[in-house]
Amino acid sequence: MTQQTLETVFEEWQSNEALAEEMIPLLGTLYRNYNIVTSLFGRSLINQSVIRILKDHRFVKKVEGTELSVRDTFPLVKAMVDLNLGPAHIDVGKLAVAFKHSGSNDVTAFLKAELAEIINGHDTNGNNGEPKDVVLYGFGRIGRILARILIEKAGGGNLLRLRAIVVRGHGDLGKDLEKRASLLRRDSVHGPFAGSITVDEENSALIANGNYIKVIYANSPSEVDYTAHGIDNAIVVDNTGLWRDEEGLGQHLACKGVSKALLTAPGKGDVKNIVFGINHEDITGDDRIVSAASCTTNAIVPVLKAVNEHYGIEHGHVETVHAYTNDQNLIDNYHKGDRRGRSAPLNMVLTETGAAKAVAKALPELTGKLTGNAIRVPIPNVSMAILNLNLHKDVDAEGINDYLRRMAIHSSMQKQIDYVDSTEVVSSDFVGNRHAGIVDAKATIADGKHVVLYVWYDNEFGYSCQVVRILQHMSNVSFLAFPKDRD
Repeated sequence: MTQQTLETVFEEWQSNEALAEEMIPLLGTLYRNYNIVTSLFGRSLINQSVIRILKDHRFVKKVEGTELSVRDTFPLVKAMVDLNLGPAHIDVGKLAVAFKHSGSNDVTAFLKAELAEIINGHDTNGNNGEPKDVVLYGFGRIGRILARILIEKAGGGNLLRLRAIVVRGHGDLGKDLEKRASLLRRDSVHGPFAGSITVDEENSALIANGNYIKVIYANSPSEVDYTAHGIDNAIVVDNTGLWRDEEGLGQHLACKGVSKALLTAPGKGDVKNIVFGINHEDITGDDRIVSAASCTTNAIVPVLKAVNEHYGIEHGHVETVHAYTNDQNLIDNYHKGDRRGRSAPLNMVLTETGAAKAVAKALPELTGKLTGNAIRVPIPNVSMAILNLNLHKDVDAEGINDYLRRMAIHSSMQKQIDYVDSTEVVSSDFVGNRHAGIVDAKATIADGKHVVLYVWYDNEFGYSCQVVRILQHMSNVSFLAFPKDRD
């Protein structure tokens, strides 16, 4: 490579960096002022760094086969700011590819045609939706990640407001509050909190990026009156797992200021188990208690649905290789569960999973067709589901991979299914991934009517994103998505 070429490559990089820097405040304006949630082929552009934005543009070539740079997307983002758009989810990457293929040179005219439904749709009086109060009951791994996501999304588009967390007090409540704040600030898996957190000890509250979050100390739901804290018509997200049926979770509904309850564990009895993107439309206005199922169920159901619709599943087995959880012991000690008393960081622990049976609650057509088991392994986060399936149709690895790639990009399940095609990825590469599951294309094995699919998932963050999507749906927070599906 000549010196002139080297200089050209570097100058192009710097030029793209400059455009990405210009793009960031425009994306922020669309988000905070107009409730426009932007993405790039499913990857969020909100609060992203310059480097992250540039990397996501390169990602498009890998999954779509189309070169895309900030030179393509920047003109669209800039023009969108001047169109007074109403609330929406807009995939700038897909729009940019469509614009390139359209043969047009007029960005504004193209956008006016594509986004006609929301042009001049912004209400200058601020009546684009009312915020919904959310309470986190429990503040463990899932509770704190939910808090991070809700705080991150509070700037616009989401309309969910984290108003309080409910925990049991431990000794000096002032110290307890500081420790809760510290655990939210620092996370050994997910890194530091993106922003600032201060403690209001006098009023027992945390202030995170301007969000005032009351910390309520209680030993049971019956002790809490949310209206006393200015909270009303709230959805309580129960992260404790202590109650999983209607009777137990009904304790939340008996509290003043609560309208609905959402469980972050598999529900029992008549509680609906919801996998967003699959059966969330089953939630009716009369449903006051809903379960978000399990992380594994969320990871495998979208892929199973896609495969079953195209190839038909005769029967199969799901093996979960799962990160250890707080339920296990650090060192060998008594545990009521089989094998779970053995040291989690030192052993692979064979245990049961209800995920295979739980699939039937979201996909009744697969009732009785799947078996399942799980192995807990010595890593703190990111798990894998191995789907060993016998199909009705012949299948080859290239064909099913291409089909699942298209599902990940263009289907209604694009927020649930992600796709990776690399021989070098490992579990830590998926920490913070917002999809329910990620298909590892290079690991796919196919022969005749038999296929083995490997699906990664961040059992903490990806699952929490699914929980937030259910929260949005239960709160009637839903916006139009653009561009419209051209398939």
